[in-house]
Amino acid sequence: MAWEYSEKTKKLFLDAIHGKPGTHLGEIDNPDGVGEHGSIVCGDAMRFMFRCEKHPTDPLKDVIVEAKYLTFGCTSAIASSEALCALLEEGRYTPIEALKIKNTDIVRYLEGLPAQKIHCSVMGTEALQAAVFDWARRRGVDLRLLGIDIRPDEEEGRLVCKCFSITEPYLRRKIRELNLRTITEVIHATKAGGGCTSCHYAAGGIQDILDDIWGRKSLRVVPGMAAPAPAGTASVANGGSGNGTQSGNGEPPPPWEASPYRFVKQIEKVIEEYVRPFLKQEGGDIEIVDIRTIWCIAGSPVLVADAQEPLKP
Repeated sequence: MAWEYSEKTKKLFLDAIHGKPGTHLGEIDNPDGVGEHGSIVCGDAMRFMFRCEKHPTDPLKDVIVEAKYLTFGCTSAIASSEALCALLEEGRYTPIEALKIKNTDIVRYLEGLPAQKIHCSVMGTEALQAAVFDWARRRGVDLRLLGIDIRPDEEEGRLVCKCFSITEPYLRRKIRELNLRTITEVIHATKAGGGCTSCHYAAGGIQDILDDIWGRKSLRVVPGMAAPAPAGTASVANGGSGNGTQSGNGEPPPPWEASPYRFVKQIEKVIEEYVRPFLKQEGGDIEIVDIRTIWCIAGSPVLVADAQEPLKP
């Protein structure tokens, strides 16, 4: 599908790929700071570098006078990289001051980005931070003494999103920094969960991390399905009648109590109301081909779609 880009975003992108004067696509010989973020395998990657006008005695008074980048990515990624370089050169920031630049500053400079492309602006600020840490190492600046938190090696953390190789420490940091409250916001800002989606509601997955950070408890029910029955309500799992019509309180049964027919209808409803609209935004679609088996393990349904062989509980 075509993204709704601002005129400024499109201009920055086209100027950059055509190599017009004043653009920043390229490399700096002997840069003072270099940082990288992303992965070509995941679809977006950025190598960012800057050169300083060095102060003769105090490195904290170094001023960034030139910035360049090499970016593998889409229109948003290229334009965000251009915006970051322009902000730095126009602002004549010291490297420490540059750490105050947020992804929202990049989005504002571009006069907006599609929600699904916010992660491109985040990639820019991450690469900038890595470059400032590199500058500090080269210039012998102890960032801890300045009260600047040094990020741990986030590559060593538990992998939450395998599709985009995103670890738990990184995800927790970005959720707090960007005030991300929903899985959709996490996807837009970090790409985590934007692939196979298996990390959305898995144990220790994105929703669990959101709940842990913001103090909420997830019901672990797919949006659109009935909520779990209150404690003490009759059910198949706890010895109720299991007639598949109601939970004992006059309300429709939750999915794990419903008859196979009702459960399948709830799945179809979720796909129609939530999954299909989301996929169509991305230019895709979905169709249920067949639902072969529903096994019940510890009172929870497991859906097997078009299985080649029976699944053993």
